[in-house]
Amino acid sequence: MQQASQWNRILMSICLALGLSLGQPLPILAGFHTWTSIGPEGGRIYALAIDPANPNTLYAGTWGGGVFKSTDGGGSWVNTGLTNLDILALAIDSRNPNTIYTGTDGGGVFKSTDGGGSWVNTGLTNLRVYALAIDPDPRNPNTLYAGTSRGVFKSADGGGSWVNTGLTNLDILAIAIDPSNSNTLYAGTSDGGVFKSEDGGRSWVSAGLTNFSVFALVIDPANPDTLYAGTSGGGLFKSADGGTSWVNTGLTNLSVSGLAIDPRNSNTLYAATWSNGVFKSEDSGTSWNPSNNGLTNLSVSALAIDPRNSDTLYAGTLGGGVFKSTNGGGSWSAVNTRLTNLRVSALAIDPANPNTLYAGTDGDGLFKSADGGGSWVNTGLTNFSVSAIAIDPRNSNTLYAGTLGGGVFKSEDGGRSWNPFNSGLTNFSVSALAIDPRNSNTLYAGTLGDGVFKSEDGGMSWNPSNNGLTNYPFVSALAIDPRNSNTLYVGTLGDGVFKSEDSGRSWNPSNNGLTNYPFVSALAIDPRNSNTLYAGTLGGGVFKSTDGGGSWSAFNDGLTHLFVYALAIDPANPDTLYAGTWGGGVFKSTDGGGSWSAFNDGLTHLDVRALAIDSTMLYAGTDYGGAFSLQHRMRIYLPLILRNYRAP
Repeated sequence: MQQASQWNRILMSICLALGLSLGQPLPILAGFHTWTSIGPEGGRIYALAIDPANPNTLYAGTWGGGVFKSTDGGGSWVNTGLTNLDILALAIDSRNPNTIYTGTDGGGVFKSTDGGGSWVNTGLTNLRVYALAIDPDPRNPNTLYAGTSRGVFKSADGGGSWVNTGLTNLDILAIAIDPSNSNTLYAGTSDGGVFKSEDGGRSWVSAGLTNFSVFALVIDPANPDTLYAGTSGGGLFKSADGGTSWVNTGLTNLSVSGLAIDPRNSNTLYAATWSNGVFKSEDSGTSWNPSNNGLTNLSVSALAIDPRNSDTLYAGTLGGGVFKSTNGGGSWSAVNTRLTNLRVSALAIDPANPNTLYAGTDGDGLFKSADGGGSWVNTGLTNFSVSAIAIDPRNSNTLYAGTLGGGVFKSEDGGRSWNPFNSGLTNFSVSALAIDPRNSNTLYAGTLGDGVFKSEDGGMSWNPSNNGLTNYPFVSALAIDPRNSNTLYVGTLGDGVFKSEDSGRSWNPSNNGLTNYPFVSALAIDPRNSNTLYAGTLGGGVFKSTDGGGSWSAFNDGLTHLFVYALAIDPANPDTLYAGTWGGGVFKSTDGGGSWSAFNDGLTHLDVRALAIDSTMLYAGTDYGGAFSLQHRMRIYLPLILRNYRAP
């Protein structure tokens, strides 16, 4: 008994120690060898739908991340599935709100009869489904229409079967059904204006606006002969005679992407625009005013209004996620808790504080977390795709971001502010960055089309460093030998690997064994033996060199997905390495690449674009699924265990 009590004390001390990290909390232990979604929050929202019976329940259709659901008015979200699908449309059956339809980009129409708990494909695969509309007539509960890349399709059996009703040469971007006579419907097209049917889609006639692409249509519920059409570049048009004639109500030169009418006062309506936020009219479209207070992302692609409380409405944005207003658009606030739909293309861990993590996104800027992904702030660069991050190893408040189109940005205050550092750069699409570990004023930038540039003054000025680099290549990866910073490698998209042994002054091809797979997307050097390095390729999997790039051999046993976008070596055990693949998630090798196995427990998005690792944590950046974390090694502090243990 005494011995058992002693071991209980030891185990208790271990548990206590595991919760301590020199006075700071550890990353979440629940992620040990299991991936956990950590954000950043937000994303690209193309469709919104509110449950008419319970307006606190709403759905968001995302690009690449499937359908998210909230049951607390946007307070928090859960993913309902359909991950890795691009959602363009949503429709809820008002008579049975547990029945939901979603249109996808190329995946067809999916249906759920349990509020998003499960989904089945109802057909129209290989088509873009831009719009969905359910017949409002209670006599036709299973009739719905789909606007697709090959015209309008109709189903009379809840998606069990579909027939094409016409307009087959047009992309149908919007559908609206007359609430008083559901045989009358309108279709907005990509390049043919508006079409009208008065026989349930059996025949169609042009209803004007033939010079415009029509993104959005909405019918006045109080007067169904009145409808509004949002166009690309032409603003908003109104018809008071069922589409016979149209007048422009304003917002000219803007692209109107979404419309919503107040169900209790149809004189009030809202218009979403692709780049200028939301506008509101309280006089049936005669005049408009911007309604953007608090709307930090002005690329608005979807609107939804609470049918019971029309002061509450939601806006879906392209990158900023979902915003909510409770005062008729007077002010907005982001409601994105656990809505993780960003495309994370770069990751970096602060070497001085491993709980600090940076995530670069495509088109949505650079995010920072100070608690291992528990919470995030957007540090800026929101108009850019951040493709590379480099942190000064001697002063981690200094960091650099490589962007596609904006060049290099530098922060000297831990990401709170940024300034462009592009003097001498002739190509502003910077895809890779590397800092000399022995002299942090020296850094290298790889570009898409102009090869490598070098700076020896902390980014103040840049000079081309391309002697021997053929064709001014598209650079995808840079790696510096941690033991000899005069030696560095560059991976290219189409020209394989090059090596320099004189700090970039000259380069030589290093492609023996790689010639069939010259698209090299990732490089990693063994921190203990710099003659050993790995290359991730697009189509050829992982290659390994044990002679400093002199020769390469494929190391793909068990690697079932051969498009490798990221590599990471365990710094404490370099025989352990990870490969981020397109479509296959993360693979792990414990024998220096000799064999691989999938390592995806909990990883719901399998298109992996970035990896970052330290002694205990592994992070993965995914395509439209945000970032994931995994604790790959337990962190146990023996001094704390001994301090807490007292012999009986």
